[in-house]
Amino acid sequence: MADEELHETDEQPVDNVSDATTSNDGTRDDDYDIPMNEVEAVLNATADKSTLTPQMQRMMKRQAENTKRVEESIKSAKSNPGWFVPVFCAFMILGLVWAVVYYLTGSYPIPGIGAWNLAIGGGLIMIGFLMTMWWR
Repeated sequence: MADEELHETDEQPVDNVSDATTSNDGTRDDDYDIPMNEVEAVLNATADKSTLTPQMQRMMKRQAENTKRVEESIKSAKSNPGWFVPVFCAFMILGLVWAVVYYLTGSYPIPGIGAWNLAIGGGLIMIGFLMTMWWR
């Protein structure tokens, strides 16, 4: 019964069409009286600038500036060498294993220093976490 009610409420009359007009090429022209194919041409920078309205010329100029800014930021981005991530992961895992081994055995990995084994394990973990701050 709930399915029947759901299907009844999903059906809407076809008469509810928005006020947008459809041009001959199938694109919709909403409130701005600018065909969608012209907007796409501006965004793709393939439009003839002399035939565009001043508003469309400003939009095209802004789009070109934004594209240039994004390309410059991508080129200036630095990345870490390939060994960086495995090294900081190894530091964190080694520190964790060091602390767990000390807790389980009570004297190892270095028998003579006692609870300083926890400090060594924590130090290794902190080195790994500090390296994550430099990761790009």
